Amino acid sequence: MPVNPLKVILPISLALSLLLPLAASADEQPNLILMMADDLGYRDLACYGSEKHKTPVLDNLAKDGMRLTGFYAGATVCTPSRMALLTGAYPPRLGWSGGVVGYGIKTVNGLAPGALTMGEVFKAAGYATALIGKWHLGDSAELQPMKQGFDTTYYINKSNNQTKQLWRGEKLEADPFNNSRLSEQFADEAVKFIKANRERPFFLYLPFTAPHFPAQAHPDWKGKSANAAYGDVVEELDARVGEILESLKTLDLEKKTIVVFLSDNGPEPGQKKWASALPYRGLKWSSMEGGTRVPCILRWPGVIPAGGQSNKLATAIDLLPTLANACGIELKEPAKAAPKIDGLNLWETFTGKSTSHPRKDLIYWQGWAVPQAIRVGDWKLYFDHVKEVAGSAKGPVLIDLSKDPAEEKDLSAEHPDKVKEMLALARTRLKDIEANTIELGGPPVAKKAARKGSRWLK
Repeated sequence: MPVNPLKVILPISLALSLLLPLAASADEQPNLILMMADDLGYRDLACYGSEKHKTPVLDNLAKDGMRLTGFYAGATVCTPSRMALLTGAYPPRLGWSGGVVGYGIKTVNGLAPGALTMGEVFKAAGYATALIGKWHLGDSAELQPMKQGFDTTYYINKSNNQTKQLWRGEKLEADPFNNSRLSEQFADEAVKFIKANRERPFFLYLPFTAPHFPAQAHPDWKGKSANAAYGDVVEELDARVGEILESLKTLDLEKKTIVVFLSDNGPEPGQKKWASALPYRGLKWSSMEGGTRVPCILRWPGVIPAGGQSNKLATAIDLLPTLANACGIELKEPAKAAPKIDGLNLWETFTGKSTSHPRKDLIYWQGWAVPQAIRVGDWKLYFDHVKEVAGSAKGPVLIDLSKDPAEEKDLSAEHPDKVKEMLALARTRLKDIEANTIELGGPPVAKKAARKGSRWLK
């Protein structure tokens, strides 16, 4: 039977020495599969409104579990998004000051070894752990996933347009890899891992490369969609998720496994002809809604109510504390080696046990780590100039996302007290983040000038 989730006091910082497994035995601990698409837009799945893509597997996953409509990736570009997901911390706490590994961040730098990852959390609790897919958190030996809590690894170390090397642990598996076959290979390896560890609890982190550019269709899917190669790749991705879910069913692990599917950020600008984040504006790199609001689906049969939907504010940094709690792992106050966690435990929201939702606010950065906005409830305040947001060059812009998802109407003049209150909260949040950070892993990085947003925050 699934373990009863426990109420863990969060948010807190973490230390491996203080991670305590709460489940009575390994038999009671659920498995966890965390799947992430790359650059998949909010409206790229049929269950999120796509009229171009057929995604029956993910549509059914949503019917069997919960579909989140107020969910945000950890950042608006690849590397910091993965940092946030794995550590539960806002990326600037981890030394991120803009860009991604290989573009703005040197390949010898990345996620610091001192940062506590989800892989280490679950490994310490007795789980078999695997990273299959895209890493993008540093290329050097000390920054590899094997050093961050993942026992089984099969991965590319950057985006599929930045490298042609596929690795299995420390062994170079292919050079060059076949981009059109990566989803197939990652799914095959995932099924092998599940079969090999079916007798013990496992954590599988599966960040696919699809549909990141270049979108190159697998031969069996080429020309099958109504949306060029991009659609072909999305529809294949859906089918590969189906293969993984079918393996759970075949092995009688379906009811014992939490499955999560999300995207790492919004659509790539070069793919905007085919990808969609509607009704939201903005793309990858942008602090507008389309840059970070993404699909997220959760399923645990018998625990997460089927057919559920939540528009409550949630983000990738919440997944570490939430899923650790669901798996009976208590996160305790740490030593100072790891950054403070910003994530909150949302498990009672996802299971329908509470209407008191913990997450009240969220800070947005654009892709070069400039803080630009804060959301509180349904209100979003831009405190930096964003060229697509009318009026933001003249002063703060206040948006009511519940009525204006396209972020077109400035209500700041009508709600000056709300503007003042949100500016004060943004200052408090950013001051705390600046005061509690660690350095990037790898060689020391030259300090960049502090990016504090525009004068509207000062």
